Amino acid sequence: MYEPIRTKSVHSTVDGPNPDFPHRSREEELDIQLAGHLAALLAVTDELRATEPSADLDTAAERLAEQVGRLRGGRTPVRAATSGRRERGTAALHRRAHALAGRALVVAASRADTAAAILAAERMDAHSAALEPRELASR
Repeated sequence: MYEPIRTKSVHSTVDGPNPDFPHRSREEELDIQLAGHLAALLAVTDELRATEPSADLDTAAERLAEQVGRLRGGRTPVRAATSGRRERGTAALHRRAHALAGRALVVAASRADTAAAILAAERMDAHSAALEPRELASR
């Protein structure tokens, strides 16, 4: 009724996994994902620093860069030099940063990375606080 499979699997053989197929552990995948979320959050933080400079954003950017470097094996994250105001408003940037920090928090919690989870939660709180006065004023 069914025709038997005649070709070998690309993913594994009788002898074990195919050495040509890249394999990463769950922890490595989560590290990559967390580093990506934190790097994106760093980019938005740098953009916010260009539009509304503050010591809190400077400190947050340094802490984010440190965490991204740690997750990427010591490689320093690439930082875009933002000069001047972007077309997006600061409220949109704070909403984007809040969403990115939330994603980072979920991944950090799943990989049990306390330092990254605390940093992500702090950034969520900071961006929520930055949005509250604007959101209330627009109602």
